[in-house]
Amino acid sequence: MQTTAVDLRSPTRTLRDLIALTKPRITLLVVITAAGGAYLSPARLEPFRMAVLLLTMSMIVGGANALNCYLERDSDRLMKRTASRPLPSGRLAPAWGLLVGLGLGLSSLPILALLVNGLTAVLGAIALLSYVAIYTPMKQSSPTALLVGAVPGALPPLMGWTGATGSLDAPGLVLFAILFLWQIPHFLAISVFRKEEYERAGLKVLPSVKGLEVTKAQALFYGALLIPVSLLLFPLRVAGVVYLVSALALGVYFAASIARGIRADEPNAWARRVFVASLVYLTLLFAAIGVDAYVG
Repeated sequence: MQTTAVDLRSPTRTLRDLIALTKPRITLLVVITAAGGAYLSPARLEPFRMAVLLLTMSMIVGGANALNCYLERDSDRLMKRTASRPLPSGRLAPAWGLLVGLGLGLSSLPILALLVNGLTAVLGAIALLSYVAIYTPMKQSSPTALLVGAVPGALPPLMGWTGATGSLDAPGLVLFAILFLWQIPHFLAISVFRKEEYERAGLKVLPSVKGLEVTKAQALFYGALLIPVSLLLFPLRVAGVVYLVSALALGVYFAASIARGIRADEPNAWARRVFVASLVYLTLLFAAIGVDAYVG
């Protein structure tokens, strides 16, 4: 039977649900991209400060995700993909989402400022506030929310860079741009094959508001723009030939995956192909960054 409070008889299950509020898989991806930004920088953080950087970033992201779960608990109940989450399913009281979100988000920022640097803490605050206070409510009114949401999603590698260097530099901004551009086709693909669920939950996504052709055209635009932007790390001398060749090949692969069947393919088939290609692209691109830095 569903309950609206923590079941004290099942502490393990309760703990699992509390952790689920932070969306661990998304948090792990963020930590990996942040570590990539720090690793690519010319500075090297001592192990303790590196651990603090990654821990506090995971707290910021986990807190933002928990607050997102709290704010969207009603719309989550209307979507099959999210209906089983702890809050919409009633396994946890809504107050837990607020408590976990505020606890993690607000406690992480002063620690980040004191033990790493103030600039990275400011970027963390921007990421937290823009995701929770702007992006989450904006999803109910405009598909432009995707562009807003891409900002906090793209900040982690820049925060990794600033955490190591203490400054905003061109390579860190390029890393931000890569993640920003990558997210658009990635989430547009999701919005195509989850279109009916989003509509049922009252969320405004591009396929519903502007149609499939506009959605595909925008995905292709951002996917193609990703190629020259990703190559900028080579002339900026923070990545070498291994990265250059890999980024070019992966960029062409990703753009071609978007362009393939852009007019003829069944919408869900196109969307799922683009979604898979986006995951392959990002995984291998950051692997190339690591291999290139090791070889260099």
